[in-house]
Amino acid sequence: MNTLKHTADYLTFDLMGLTPGTRLGEALNFFLYDTTKIFLLLTTIIFVVAIIRASFPPERTKRILSHKREYIGNILAALLGIVTPFCSCSAVPLFIGFVESGVPLGVTFSFLISSPMVNEVALIMLWGLFGWKIALIYIGTGLLVAIVAGIIIGRLKMEKYVQDYVWKMQVGNAEIIKMTFREKIDYAREYTLGLLKKIWPYVVAGVGLGAFIHGYVPQDFLARWAGRDNPFAVPVAVALGVPLYSNAAGVIPIVHALMEKGMAIGTVLAFMMAVTALSLPEAVILSNVLKKPLLATFFGIVALAIVCVGYLFNAIL
Repeated sequence: MNTLKHTADYLTFDLMGLTPGTRLGEALNFFLYDTTKIFLLLTTIIFVVAIIRASFPPERTKRILSHKREYIGNILAALLGIVTPFCSCSAVPLFIGFVESGVPLGVTFSFLISSPMVNEVALIMLWGLFGWKIALIYIGTGLLVAIVAGIIIGRLKMEKYVQDYVWKMQVGNAEIIKMTFREKIDYAREYTLGLLKKIWPYVVAGVGLGAFIHGYVPQDFLARWAGRDNPFAVPVAVALGVPLYSNAAGVIPIVHALMEKGMAIGTVLAFMMAVTALSLPEAVILSNVLKKPLLATFFGIVALAIVCVGYLFNAIL
């Protein structure tokens, strides 16, 4: 990483002639360094995880989780969310498939919460930018939120608030196709290229916004509304995160800049969780399969759990 930093310094301050310490110079240096580092990390790790992911197609995931007991099912669902592809656009078919396959409602929600919030992109980018401790803290607390929220929703017995047509659908079980190691390599290459094509605008936009915050936003500005002395900083961060629509690749560069400006780590983690696990577009999509009481309960429980995580880590770190 030192080589990347030296390269970014050379391009910014030597080749372009910008002055270190200036707003434009620091913002552009941040952008060049973080963009290069993030894409290198993403390309390497997504390829490796894609090989692992090839062993966990959605059909296998559904069969593993079908008829699992409470607690065990929630834990397995949250863990499988790490290596199973999921995004808001696939929420409806996945939800229908899980329910039809006999996966308990609470277990299904543990998976739906974990998969977008706790994944290989988040783990590797956090590890590369902040170190292994913060990366593991985020992954651990994200899994805890998914498990606890799923258990609570399961205990509330809210199956009657799933749209009626979902219970009547018979989507069937597709055959699980086993891949050879060579086929997994080919799949990983295609998956990596396809995912990078999808997320590169989010990465560039996220790093660009992070660079702007890094270079131009005064530190005392953030301290006023989200600093350690503001007792409402965590719920404010969560409230700001919910309307946003991004994935881990897009939000982590922003998180990086916010932490460099002195925002408390718990507040930053809560903001990131809110952006990746809850969003208004996701609410619109899920409204096709969930009635309003269950949808509101889902968002309320997850938001409350995220706020608690934020306060907890602000207190202990």
